[in-house]
Amino acid sequence: MTEYDDGAAPARELLEQLAEAKNVATTFTGWDGGIQQVSDASLISVLAARGAPAATREQAEASLAEAALAPWRSMLPPTVVLRRQQPLPVTVHVPRGAEARAWITLEDGSSVPLPSPPAAEQAAETAIMNGVELEARQLPLPAGLPLGWHSLHVSCPGREEQSVLVVTPDRLPAPNSGGRGWGMMAQLYSVRSERSWGIGDLSDLADLSAVSGSAGAAFMLINPLHAAEPVPPVEDSPYLPATRRFFHPLYIRVEAIEEYAYLPGSERAGIEALAANQRAVDRDARLLDRNSSYAAKLQALRAVYQVPRSPARAQQFEAFVREAGPGLESFALWCALAADYPPEAAEWQEGLHSALAAEKSAELADETMFYKWLQWICDEQLESAQRAALSAGMGIGIVHDLAVGVHPGGADAWTLRDVMAPEVSVGAPPDMFNQIGQDWSQPPWDPDRLAASGYGAYRDMLRTILRHAGGVRVDHILGLFRLWWIPRGQEPGKGAYVYYDHEALVGILVLEAHRAGAVVIGEDLGVFEPWVQGYLAERGVLGTSILWFEQTGEGPREPAEYRPGALATIGTHDLPPAAGYLAGEHVTLRDSLGLLNRPVEEERELDAAATRGILDLARRHGLLEPGASEQETVEALHRLIALSPSSLVGVGLVDAVGERRTQNQPGTAREYPNWCIPLAGPDGKPVLVEDLAANPRFESLTRVMNGALGKG
Repeated sequence: MTEYDDGAAPARELLEQLAEAKNVATTFTGWDGGIQQVSDASLISVLAARGAPAATREQAEASLAEAALAPWRSMLPPTVVLRRQQPLPVTVHVPRGAEARAWITLEDGSSVPLPSPPAAEQAAETAIMNGVELEARQLPLPAGLPLGWHSLHVSCPGREEQSVLVVTPDRLPAPNSGGRGWGMMAQLYSVRSERSWGIGDLSDLADLSAVSGSAGAAFMLINPLHAAEPVPPVEDSPYLPATRRFFHPLYIRVEAIEEYAYLPGSERAGIEALAANQRAVDRDARLLDRNSSYAAKLQALRAVYQVPRSPARAQQFEAFVREAGPGLESFALWCALAADYPPEAAEWQEGLHSALAAEKSAELADETMFYKWLQWICDEQLESAQRAALSAGMGIGIVHDLAVGVHPGGADAWTLRDVMAPEVSVGAPPDMFNQIGQDWSQPPWDPDRLAASGYGAYRDMLRTILRHAGGVRVDHILGLFRLWWIPRGQEPGKGAYVYYDHEALVGILVLEAHRAGAVVIGEDLGVFEPWVQGYLAERGVLGTSILWFEQTGEGPREPAEYRPGALATIGTHDLPPAAGYLAGEHVTLRDSLGLLNRPVEEERELDAAATRGILDLARRHGLLEPGASEQETVEALHRLIALSPSSLVGVGLVDAVGERRTQNQPGTAREYPNWCIPLAGPDGKPVLVEDLAANPRFESLTRVMNGALGKG
């Protein structure tokens, strides 16, 4: 935390003025539902991370003055994001009374002239910069501009500037699911086949999508496939990746690479032996071991990488590298360096433009090429998986998951340091479930630096994820509106909300999804301003409705009252599957881990009452008979959410096979084996992809969903 002298500390009123100028909230909703004040010390720390020092009154006054002057230093804002049919005028700053000319250069190189910004009225806002009096003028922009990434230009005598102009759809089209549709949701790493190397992979994804599509599913929603550390040991959580732009080579199916067939016999035999060792655990119920699987795959992948590529394949690889551009080059360099430098090493602190990077880039050229090749292979196998999903009849196909942030010692934190705020981490303020708050350890985007860069890193991340996808689920989409910033080393409660330009972030998300023909699902659970869900619906972004959480003051919400623009599901990956939830296993688990905020007996009573309310609701709709079995009850709950008007309905693969165990328990790290539970049935035996089509529970639940949604 920034140190300051109490005697010279700025007054609260001054801090609040500066916080407003830098989009930092001075209050938040506490765990008891009351409005809490952000402390002066927290405000000073967060403002410092926002580039506005305020440890003393003099610093705060200087930062406030700079915040007021900053827009006047340029004629144009660095990036302008607008809706195609509702463009707002752009404020430009030009010398008072000067002639000004404006035009747009479109993506295709053509030019669109604009009317000159009209001279301001006598009472217009003005400022003196470098001895020149400037005035603010409003530049109207036409409706109906082509969607895409363009440039906006303004010139006046002796000066010309341009900014990035992003024209976004007013609204994202409805999902391509043939009307309302249902889909499967799975943690890919947990879903193995007879050919897996101990972890579910991209070939398994293709087969899982084919089986589910043939059963009537319109989409396959999976966990984030973001890359972790380049060599073992790797982070188990898919929600704490090294990067959100590139993919984890752990998911590669080695034998599906074209060059594998041309390995010399002895090398191929060695790889087959590696594979056999990993496959031995595919029908084993023990915890998943990413490190063992990844170590074996990397050994095999290095051998396949050495096989000469045909001229056509070589050209395809070169084209992929060229299209991915500097982002892939930087990521591959990080991968090559990370094997020798741990995340806490001082050498990382200067980021991509450090002396270390300059010194090692040529030396590690061959190694970086290997990591580029791994991304090319991931890209090919992702394309095959999406093709298999669509060929099986899915209207949407594979829906990827976008994590809320990245590991503080990962690739993005290093390569994108210029547009991030490494002095803080993202989390959540104290609430009724976590009364000390949460620190997710992830560095956030810096709003000003991201806008100044033209949002390029954000755009490139979205394009890579959507490249071979039918959709994307955005974890904690509220982070596009605001994030809870916690100064490094401080308790989670000693932070503050920082607001983002949601019009820009959501608009770019909608634009890139529109260009990819993809649906966007926002995980909009938690505490947020009431208008946020309405705004997302207005832009065509689907929300999330969870059966267990859809409550009113009188009890569970009627399905007919669910939002039409949403994905409705029974649970999430942070809760037990439906069978486990009905048995109260989430209460038992939290109690065993010391995570309850009240006596376990009281917790069980409250949970049981809430569950009874939902089961009674199902009975009132004639969906649940007395004495129903566990399977019949789970199917009745799926029929219940299918009564909602929600455009998409999600079915957990765990529910389709009778799994009971929780995949992830929030609030734990090593206390529970998060993200390491293999898919299994009610008997505890693993369920493989080859088992699904003949699995009685899978077949029955998919038939239920098709009947409930009129799909046959």
